Amino acid sequence: MSSADNRSLLSLAGFVLLVSIGLFGCAARGDPWRTSSTSDQEAILATDMPLPGPNEEMDYDPGESFNDETFYFNFNVLDRYALKPAAKVWSKVLPEQVRQSLSNAFYNLAMPKRFVNKVVQGRLPRAGEELARFVLNTTVGFAGFFDVASRLGLDKSDADTGQTFALYGVKPGPYLVLPLLSPLTVRDAFGYAADSFMDPLSWFVTPFAADFGRAAADRINERADNMTLYDDVEDTSLDLYAAVRNGYLQRRRQSIEDAIRDRDRTWKSILVPFESQKKSTLAKHRQLLHDGVRKDQTS
Repeated sequence: MSSADNRSLLSLAGFVLLVSIGLFGCAARGDPWRTSSTSDQEAILATDMPLPGPNEEMDYDPGESFNDETFYFNFNVLDRYALKPAAKVWSKVLPEQVRQSLSNAFYNLAMPKRFVNKVVQGRLPRAGEELARFVLNTTVGFAGFFDVASRLGLDKSDADTGQTFALYGVKPGPYLVLPLLSPLTVRDAFGYAADSFMDPLSWFVTPFAADFGRAAADRINERADNMTLYDDVEDTSLDLYAAVRNGYLQRRRQSIEDAIRDRDRTWKSILVPFESQKKSTLAKHRQLLHDGVRKDQTS
């Protein structure tokens, strides 16, 4: 069986599970899924993204003075004296394969955020794939440490509440840099807060403590994997603040555009059979009317 066939069967199975769990959840309880927002430091590498759409502002940064000071703290204090040294130790203690397994586990644990937002965005096939990925990687992949699903053709994809807001017409608002956090817009800041409440760990500790704890571990792991890359960007960027800001905003627009295209493809595939049936019915009615007119003319 080909990889495409495997993907289709797994997506179908995931979608069936999705519907079943949704119906059970409506009948049993209304507690929200919870997860965290993932790190987006690699945004500084995005330099070839398309221009913003008509509903997006171009690098709207009215609070640049505050943001620049906060960025200085995050990068020149937090990263330089805490994150980077921790990442160096992390990379020496743990082999690359172990760090990759940890990255897989972090991604797997953040499934609820992606699953819920894909459902709300109307990207149901992707939500089915998300659920199928989680079941496979949690079981066969030993709690997500091994990405079995990708080998079977179920590729990774992202979704979050800020992206969902954008699909429903909420504008991004000003660019925002907050202490200890990755770049944001005001829209994404509200989305980040909502995603924090969807973190399963927040059932046991406060949402932001759970989110911050795992985000810190994920960030250190990512920093260790990309140590040379980050250093090269730092050395070659004339204006690192502007590079990070522009890269993040461009990547964000691209992510939203991809989600919109995925949603449109989903609903087009759902509506096409109905449109075909409607056209077929109209054609039959026209043929019947035409046959009736000819019969009247000949009688």
